[in-house]
Amino acid sequence: MCLAVPGRVLDIGEKDGTRMATVDFGGVQKEVCLEYLPDLQVGEYAIVHVGFALQRLDEGSAKQTLELFAQLGMLQEEFGDPWEQAAAVGGDPWPFTDDPDPASDLVPGPASAPAPALAAPQEDVQP
Repeated sequence: MCLAVPGRVLDIGEKDGTRMATVDFGGVQKEVCLEYLPDLQVGEYAIVHVGFALQRLDEGSAKQTLELFAQLGMLQEEFGDPWEQAAAVGGDPWPFTDDPDPASDLVPGPASAPAPALAAPQEDVQP
């Protein structure tokens, strides 16, 4: 589902001649085009759909909507990792973590013999 989600403008710049902003959606930050709202300022809220700020929104309405979306799980649905969501729908646990220590992802089990080393066949080469 694609939602029009309220977000708060954090900063404004230009990219390839287009007015762009970094917008915060309840903790998730995305780059958004401001061409439809050229006078939008840092700190203001806007409704954003498919990467375009479409309408200015007051802070109270924006926060109320973000809270409702969060309660309904719609922010995760809109901004979450689609691969993680697919794994959850399929009933499988998400196999990846943000843990920088890959050894912590190993499941303890019976020790196995080390894999045999691969070696290229040795041939005699005649000059």
